[in-house]
Amino acid sequence: MSDHPGLTAYTRFSGCGAKLGPGLLDEALCGLSQPNYPDVLADFSGAEDAGIVRITPDLALVQTVDFFPPIVDDPFLFGRIAAANALSDVYAMGGRAISALALLSYPVEKLKLDSIRAMMEGGLDALIEAGCALVGGHSIDDLEPKLGYAVTGLVHPERFWRNDSAGPGCGLILTKPIGTGLVNTALRGGVATAASLKAAEESMRTLNRRASELLRSFAVAACTDITGFGLAGHACEMAAGEPGVGLRISLSAVPKLCDIERYAAMGLVPEGTWRNRSGRARFVDGLDAIDPVSVDILFDPQTSGGLLAALPRDEVKPALAALRDAGIPAALIGETVDRPGRVEIVA
Repeated sequence: MSDHPGLTAYTRFSGCGAKLGPGLLDEALCGLSQPNYPDVLADFSGAEDAGIVRITPDLALVQTVDFFPPIVDDPFLFGRIAAANALSDVYAMGGRAISALALLSYPVEKLKLDSIRAMMEGGLDALIEAGCALVGGHSIDDLEPKLGYAVTGLVHPERFWRNDSAGPGCGLILTKPIGTGLVNTALRGGVATAASLKAAEESMRTLNRRASELLRSFAVAACTDITGFGLAGHACEMAAGEPGVGLRISLSAVPKLCDIERYAAMGLVPEGTWRNRSGRARFVDGLDAIDPVSVDILFDPQTSGGLLAALPRDEVKPALAALRDAGIPAALIGETVDRPGRVEIVA
């Protein structure tokens, strides 16, 4: 079937029929096919955070890419958040980031070079903290500025974390509060408080590197980072494995940024929240029993959110202690249950 040695079959991309509903990339790839590369250990077909490609029996590459337009006014802070967000996919797979390529678009005739340089300085600041070398990149003229990074990392091919491999008897640890989408929307609406802005910015600029490193000392069963699909949406990915388990999340235990309930009640809800609810609410039980504001918070799209990790129950307490001792605001928010493919929300 192929001239490439070791390519024994073809994989057809079927994003249009994906269990959790398609994203834009899934729709674009729907119906296309590529060889079944035996050294590709993880890819987007399982809604994974990054791709894993085996290089040797003891070494695999982690590869990911992410970019988006500014979500804060400060160009340095935006650059740092963009880098932290891209790096997070490597950490969610249990990997170590080693190199990055910058992806930059901006209106050449309108945006000053000083702003572009500040964005790049912010990104480089995060990459240096990550121990990840910036090795190049690419820029284009565009109507709207956008910045992101393609990041490469390393991981052992038998020790990386999948997002849908949780088993029975696991607790669910979340390492950052949620609500950045609501805070950023309130900022654009001119009503965000100084306290919520400070908390959101600190959360988004913080790398998940230390949390990932600490969690590697424990038997992590599954892990993902909470980004565009929101906490509820990414929880659906964790519950989507085969044969899989269900997740029960306690709403009262979920850490939240200050003032986000008020923003949601005012209707300052990101457009992505509605898309998340439309695509994934059918996999979530208990939404009718909680108030609409809480539903919006659960589906709030995050930028550079925390890690959601499933660990055996007997390791949850020491893992939480290790994270908190390092200054990471981790919380136990739920557990796995015998309801494959379902996410249950309880008060």
